[in-house]
Amino acid sequence: MSAQTSPAEKGLNPGLMCQESYACSGTDEAIFECDECCSLQCLRCEEELHRQERLRNHERIRLKPGHVPYCDLCKGLSGHLPGVRQRAIVRCQTCKINLCLECQKRTHSGGNKRRHPVTVYNVSNLQGSLEAEEMDEETKRKKMTEKVVSFLLVDENEEVQVTNEEDFIRKLDCKPDQHLKVVSIFGNTGDGKSHTLNHTFFYGREVFKTSPTQESCTVGVWAAYDPVHKVAVIDTEGLLGATVNLSQRTRLLLKVLAISDLVIYRTHADRLHNDLFKFLGDASEAYLKHFTKELKATTARCGLDVPLSTLGPAVIIFHETVHTQLLGSDHPSEVPEKLIQDRFRKLGRFPEAFSSIHYKGTRTYNPPTDFSGLRRALEQLLENNTTRSPRHPGVIFKALKALSDRFSGEIPDDQMAHSSFFPDEYFTCSSLCLSCGVGCKNSMNHGKEGVPHEAKSRCRYSHQYDNRVYTCKACYERGEEVSVVPKTSASTDSPWMGLAKYAWSGYVIECPNCGVVYRSRQYWFGNQDPVDTVVRTEIVHVWPGTDGFLKDNNNAAQRLLDGMNFMAQSVSELSLGPTKAVTSWLTDQIAPAYWRPNSQILSCNKCATSFKDNDTKHHCRACGEGFCDSCSSKTRPVPERGWGPAPVRVCDNCYEARNVQLAITEAQVDDEGGTLIARKVGEAVQNTLGAVVTAIDIPLGLVKDAARPAYWVPDHEILHCHNCRKEFSIKLSKHHCRACGQGFCDECSHDRRAVPSRGWDHPVRVCFNCNKKPEPGHLSVVTGKSPLC
Repeated sequence: MSAQTSPAEKGLNPGLMCQESYACSGTDEAIFECDECCSLQCLRCEEELHRQERLRNHERIRLKPGHVPYCDLCKGLSGHLPGVRQRAIVRCQTCKINLCLECQKRTHSGGNKRRHPVTVYNVSNLQGSLEAEEMDEETKRKKMTEKVVSFLLVDENEEVQVTNEEDFIRKLDCKPDQHLKVVSIFGNTGDGKSHTLNHTFFYGREVFKTSPTQESCTVGVWAAYDPVHKVAVIDTEGLLGATVNLSQRTRLLLKVLAISDLVIYRTHADRLHNDLFKFLGDASEAYLKHFTKELKATTARCGLDVPLSTLGPAVIIFHETVHTQLLGSDHPSEVPEKLIQDRFRKLGRFPEAFSSIHYKGTRTYNPPTDFSGLRRALEQLLENNTTRSPRHPGVIFKALKALSDRFSGEIPDDQMAHSSFFPDEYFTCSSLCLSCGVGCKNSMNHGKEGVPHEAKSRCRYSHQYDNRVYTCKACYERGEEVSVVPKTSASTDSPWMGLAKYAWSGYVIECPNCGVVYRSRQYWFGNQDPVDTVVRTEIVHVWPGTDGFLKDNNNAAQRLLDGMNFMAQSVSELSLGPTKAVTSWLTDQIAPAYWRPNSQILSCNKCATSFKDNDTKHHCRACGEGFCDSCSSKTRPVPERGWGPAPVRVCDNCYEARNVQLAITEAQVDDEGGTLIARKVGEAVQNTLGAVVTAIDIPLGLVKDAARPAYWVPDHEILHCHNCRKEFSIKLSKHHCRACGQGFCDECSHDRRAVPSRGWDHPVRVCFNCNKKPEPGHLSVVTGKSPLC
């Protein structure tokens, strides 16, 4: 006590005197205690003081015999008994505050305050009852924790070991409607994390396993429920330990941090090392970048009535020293938390994600370690619900499960060496664009929610992948973004007619709104590039695992092979149906302007005999009308129509009138094209019928690989059915799915449907899985998203 304490003050007080001296000058006996005024007050002082408006709502209690006031500084919580306030033993007359023994030693044992006069309270009357109360309370609380056991929550491979919410609650051994908080601990291997939790929450019981060996005693994440403080306590694997899957285990720590309300960073070193500040700083940055968004999404997705806080937990740095002083103790005016913030800034780390950072140190001259200061700090922070409120255990499980599902999977070895504890590669998609090599910026496993790959930068064109996407220019000018793809035929063409048109006019670009907007060989000369006329182009990224680009639809060769298989199976139908349609269409394409189109010729122009499907229509080269074979069996030269001196087919009437010169102008001859017709006919035959004849003569096996579309898996790589895994043999044929390009047996690919995105506008073979998937729609290319992502 102070040297200035009077003998009377050293004795046991017969009564408590007013400590305010507001109306009585300190001479009257105290009747009330005002906790907010931090004083004992007589009747007059209590009335005068609390008559003021600002003091009117203060909480006062009437004193009873033997009353001893509470400590005004710690206001608080016993190191052993949460919820039991400390009684004061002295009152500082200068500072006018009541002090318990610990606060008196802490604040008045050094410097000028040591000489402050104090008044000693008579606590002997309460000592026995308080000690008995403390012993009963401590016994009761110890008994509450006797049956607590820990369980493995997440293993070292980041796999949650709890099946569902009910299983999580059962293993915690708490009530389903219990509101609780989460306290977790981090630190280096061997710093005594498990030991700290056992003594802070469970009175020294080995709830979490400890070991004196060199091996880590904690592998994975373990959890237990403290019924005294109503918290879920989580023990984690130590940092800097010799272990496999180091990257995944480090990432696991951040998931635990994200669901915690309070984090203890345990360090058993005489000085605070840089790895502590780097770990917390990197954890803060990764939390804000990757976890805040996911916690918001989990709240919305799961419909939680208690929102998951997007602000990180509070942090307590528990620092135990042996040979050195605690942080800030050599300069009492310096606040430890201020020194910690300065240290963060010097290292270029900014722990903005954490709601608060506190320092609690203890110096161990002789074991055991004193955990009472850490316990009091934890209890004060747990009572603060301003930032993070207690919640049902089911909410905690949902948050952990959501984070585990999103941020999971192996991390490649080439991403192990990093200057950061939590590099972006631990949490972002690992896919790289095959064309430009840039990585996807989305979170891991984003494909599970149907979110396509995205990159921060634009891609570059690669001839190998031909990663251009076309959009209809006319739709773009109307404010729409509609993707279009070059393909063999229009959706309105029949299979054989589409093949004939492809051979004659080239590939087609078809817009779902505008129809066919371009054919590559629409004119025999002067065809313009579609990019200059009807489409806009965008370079997009090529992501692994996708089926390629929708515009790679020039599958005419494979369609030709499919047609030949069709011919082999139904020769009679081929000779009557598809061949007639193709021949009729070709005739109209190469016919002179004066010829009547085949579609308009329903009967012979002379004998009026109606044409049937099997009948052949003939055009008279002189008049251009349609006739049957018997009415147009004669030939003669028709030079006036541009057919030259060679005899050509004419009808009977024109043959008889051969000496009559037709009145045809020179302009008409130019319009009909003269000898250009023969060139058209030769090219048409060469491009269509010649291609068919050549392909039939060549064995299918020799041309099949050349005809394979780019997205099809080569035959020599297909050893098993992609679905049922049956091995292919001579008896078990392999078939390609026209949608995904994989190889299947007939049983797994017997479905038929159109695949317009691949250029198959008519029902074709698809596998069982592709038949269930919807056909990709027309997506915007402004975002740079591949339609098959």
